[in-house]
Amino acid sequence: MYIKLIQPRMRKRPMDTDIKLHMAPPLGLLTIAGLLRKDHRVVIENENVEDLCFDDHPDLVGITVTVDAFPRAVEIARRFRAAGSLVVAGGIHVTTAASAIPDGCFDALCIGAAEGTWPRIVADAQAGRLQPVYRCSPDLRGDQLASPAYDLLKQGPYLYCNVVHTSRGCPFRCDFCYNSASTRRYVNRTVEAVLSDIRAVNCKHVMFIDDNFAGNPQWTRTLLKELKPLKLKWNAAVSINVVNDLTLLDEMRESGCQSLFIGFESIHPESLENVHKVQNNTAFYEAAVQAIHDRGIMINGSFVFGLDGDTPETFRLTRDWIVRNRIETVTSHILTPYPGTVLYDRLESEGRITCRDLSRYNTANVVFQPKGMTAEELYQGYLWMYRELYSTKNILRRLPKAREQVLPYLLFNFLYRKFGPFTDALCRNVTYARIGRLADRLARYL
Repeated sequence: MYIKLIQPRMRKRPMDTDIKLHMAPPLGLLTIAGLLRKDHRVVIENENVEDLCFDDHPDLVGITVTVDAFPRAVEIARRFRAAGSLVVAGGIHVTTAASAIPDGCFDALCIGAAEGTWPRIVADAQAGRLQPVYRCSPDLRGDQLASPAYDLLKQGPYLYCNVVHTSRGCPFRCDFCYNSASTRRYVNRTVEAVLSDIRAVNCKHVMFIDDNFAGNPQWTRTLLKELKPLKLKWNAAVSINVVNDLTLLDEMRESGCQSLFIGFESIHPESLENVHKVQNNTAFYEAAVQAIHDRGIMINGSFVFGLDGDTPETFRLTRDWIVRNRIETVTSHILTPYPGTVLYDRLESEGRITCRDLSRYNTANVVFQPKGMTAEELYQGYLWMYRELYSTKNILRRLPKAREQVLPYLLFNFLYRKFGPFTDALCRNVTYARIGRLADRLARYL
């Protein structure tokens, strides 16, 4: 069969440039390709970096769907189905909110991991008996998780191709997160498979793109022992409770950890309690930050605004806390009730969902009625946070104390955030891949 796998174009947020669209390849589609390419012709098209071809008549089209890309996914499916292709939709939105997807948009829905669904989908499509829904067994083991087909990757359009996943899901169930859905579970891949992927990306700077790299500390320790002799530099996302085990944090640094993405979400304990962010304790935030910084590790802090404990004053208090604690980079979000999550169900039952246009569900729009402020105050406060944190004054005030962190910090804050349009223009002329390779070299040798 001729199988085409598609990533629909995402909507940029107000502070984003096209760098965001070109940041990294779609590992999910590369993983499906790795499962199928031995017996089928498989093509991947990412609409974020290239135009889609609608004239090649694939037998089967697979579309990965995030909630904000759902309207575009429906449009893409309509065009391919009209030309005679079968269309399957999967991805995180379909897995989380399959029951909310209107009938007739796609020929089949893929719920859960590709490893437990796509071989059956293709076999049934070939036999002319494609079913409307395919579900992956919840008992899928880590040794059944496939590696992405890195050799099929077109590297030119991407800033970073050195992306590796070590797990699926997260052990926690925060109400606003996709992981609060009953269909999501946490499982680690085998250490051997992860090491094989690291060899495949062939780079001394690796980005682990898991929801929670340290969700299983015992497994993480096993991996870290294997990483140490490789002399890598790496980044990952973890929950703040990683500092409960300082020896693990030491092992992370010794094996090459440069920075950690951490979901602080709020500095107000009542805001966290309302969404069951049980792993976060605001009383220990500053000590946790200090412990991470003491080991020369930078922090990319994630903050969510619009939680039920938030007020207009939350923005100023959060900015001051971030600056005082020298959080190196910050990603801000407007609370967004993804369909299928606990948060969505609660706000729906309270009559607080105010927008049904899923293309606006990208954490940059207010699609519900906040409790502690108006929708306009929430939106304007969100924009104000970015202007404040990435002002020259506050970039310099947050300058890291560790000398080796200063240059990468300045490069990110000035070239990616403050002067992103200039950097994006440079990438378009020089290519994203070349700029990414330069960043990799800096990350390795600094």
